[in-house]
Amino acid sequence: MIKSDFPDSSRQLAINLVAICFSLAGTFVAQTMLLITVPLSAFELGASPFFIGLILSVPYLLPLVMAIPFSEIVTRAGGKIVIITGGFGMILGPAAVLVFPGFSGLILVQIIVSIAHMAMILAGQSIVSSLGKGKKLEKYFGWYTTCLSAGQLVGPILAGWIIDASGITLSVLVTMVASFFAMLSGFFLTGSAALGRRVKRPLFEFQAQTYLLKENVGVKVSIALTVAVVFALSAYGTFLPIYLKSLEVSATMIGALVSLRALFSMLVRPFMPLVIGWVGGRSTAIIWSPVLVAFGFMLTGMTDNLLFLSLLAVLIGLGSGVSQPLSMVVLVESVNEDQRSGALAVRLMANRGVQFLAPLSLGALAEIMPFGLAFLFGGAFIFIFIGLITFMMRSFKDE
Repeated sequence: MIKSDFPDSSRQLAINLVAICFSLAGTFVAQTMLLITVPLSAFELGASPFFIGLILSVPYLLPLVMAIPFSEIVTRAGGKIVIITGGFGMILGPAAVLVFPGFSGLILVQIIVSIAHMAMILAGQSIVSSLGKGKKLEKYFGWYTTCLSAGQLVGPILAGWIIDASGITLSVLVTMVASFFAMLSGFFLTGSAALGRRVKRPLFEFQAQTYLLKENVGVKVSIALTVAVVFALSAYGTFLPIYLKSLEVSATMIGALVSLRALFSMLVRPFMPLVIGWVGGRSTAIIWSPVLVAFGFMLTGMTDNLLFLSLLAVLIGLGSGVSQPLSMVVLVESVNEDQRSGALAVRLMANRGVQFLAPLSLGALAEIMPFGLAFLFGGAFIFIFIGLITFMMRSFKDE
């Protein structure tokens, strides 16, 4: 069906916000459970740090090239059908580990889940971006990303506890259950979220997105902010379990530390408009939020003290809690409505590109140097992008 000219009622907007928040929360529970299950499974199979990084990086290649075509599907078909289909993919992916044990199953689950996850994120962001503008949009994206963080909070600690208590197989089965509820929530979407819209095809061609990235300062800032923070989160999520496992830390404690970052990321997001106002506006928040992430990341590999590692996880959580929803708000408000899905796809491409490179590059560094130096060099990379953001802010004004 094609989107009507009549705006959604307040009831429909509320239902869509709740449904998409529940759906993506379940999706992130499943995805972050796999962030613990997959590297620990590979570690038990005797994989080296570089090979573990390779397993976790290769699946991001397909979403890297498919994000823009998928954004066209989201716009034309509507978010509802994409959420439901993506949820089914999130169920199918973990099943591959049970059918194909060993490295082939680990690679297959990563490929299937990364594509399904990409589709659900694009649909979710597109639905939320249509709910309002300005401070309202900041609030809605704050609640949306809060629910994502809730999923990221529950997933790792749940997976770690299940693996310690009952093994990896049960953890995979619980992942499939979480994915089922993510799919089920999609059936409640209504109004414009269930409808597609006709737009000109050139809006979804790579040339159009390249033009946006070249000419639109807001898009540039959003992408740079995404790259800086996602690099840290991807490398942190991949190698913190391996680093702690080498220190003989239990899977439960590993999951707890990963979840601690998500907890503080979640706690700060409902208050994002207040935090942005408190620090002096969007421009200041855009610069300082990745700085917190960079410092937390750099120092992680320099200690084996669990209390200090916990404090660093809090630092990374607070920084990423502000920067991620803020980058989406800046992007959405820098383009017109017909360009939103395509622009969000470009952001997701950058996201997936970094998620491909971060584990691979840090894994290569960990092969030739101690974890401490690998985290240090990773932090230096983040500061390069912070410098780029600072330079571009001269052309960027608070709205």
